Amino acid sequence: MSAQPKDIRVDDRHPDVEDTLEVVRRGLSAKQKKLPSRLFYDERGSALFERICEQPEYYLTRTEIAIMRDHAADIAQVLGPDVRLVEYGSGSGIKTRMLLEHLHTPAAYVPVEISRSALMESVAGLASRFPDVPMQPVCADFTQPLRLPVAIRPPRRTVIYFPGSTIGNFEAKDAVRILRQMRAEMSMGGGVLVGVDLKKDPAQIEAAYNDAAGVTREFTLNMLVRLNNEVGTDFDVSAFRHRARYNALAGRIETDLVSMKRQEVHVGGDTFAFREDEAMHVEYSCKYSLDDFAQMAAKAGLSVAQVWMDDERRFSVQYLVRADPAG
Repeated sequence: MSAQPKDIRVDDRHPDVEDTLEVVRRGLSAKQKKLPSRLFYDERGSALFERICEQPEYYLTRTEIAIMRDHAADIAQVLGPDVRLVEYGSGSGIKTRMLLEHLHTPAAYVPVEISRSALMESVAGLASRFPDVPMQPVCADFTQPLRLPVAIRPPRRTVIYFPGSTIGNFEAKDAVRILRQMRAEMSMGGGVLVGVDLKKDPAQIEAAYNDAAGVTREFTLNMLVRLNNEVGTDFDVSAFRHRARYNALAGRIETDLVSMKRQEVHVGGDTFAFREDEAMHVEYSCKYSLDDFAQMAAKAGLSVAQVWMDDERRFSVQYLVRADPAG
């Protein structure tokens, strides 16, 4: 039977308020204060990120969409028929639609997204466009090990789809852990299709995270708005500023929220003091050479089987398989 939006059941494993409070307490207790970037993505945060993707400075989304437009048929041929496509951080689903249009008899689409509203909006659109593809949405934090829904029909292989250069949001050791997790979830014969932003002119990279319209600033500060609304913290949003700088030595954008004055923030019954100009880290955006990424994938037991790039080699879509001969 064709899957319609009203028929779709969501496997909801969204972290509860106490989990989020504990994450915030732990982050603000650290010597270098930090909050995980997954906290960006409530309904407003997801909508702001979609606006970031439309900004002229933000080359990443446009370039990846162009790669998918030019190579989706070839990518689908490499993945083969009867694929169960598991997408981490499904977002708007634009690139997913381009891939599903070319996949032959996909067994299922399993989007994993922490924002329930973004998840359901994306799935509803895709279910309408692809009524014969079973949709099995999971509302969860994909950085934690997943229990995939039972397949409606047995797939020939499971492919983990991780577009948008989100792998760059993790430090190397955490990126390797995520890739290892993918390797386990794709099982024997599966693969990982991942978007990877490439090293280029630092000025071009830095501009992408400091758009002239200030959408990225609004997006970053919305993390504090979200925490105030959802878990009862009392961040003075007007007393923090967005800062995103490219660290050439580390090959990454480092995004912080910087306190503009001495202040205190209350989280449950705990109080945390901020110094004037103290930075709270909220996101990395790592950039790679092709060799950098291949070496990191190897640490996770994966090898690069194929790479698709734009003509200017600004961005890549890479297909990874198990490095061991048995895979």
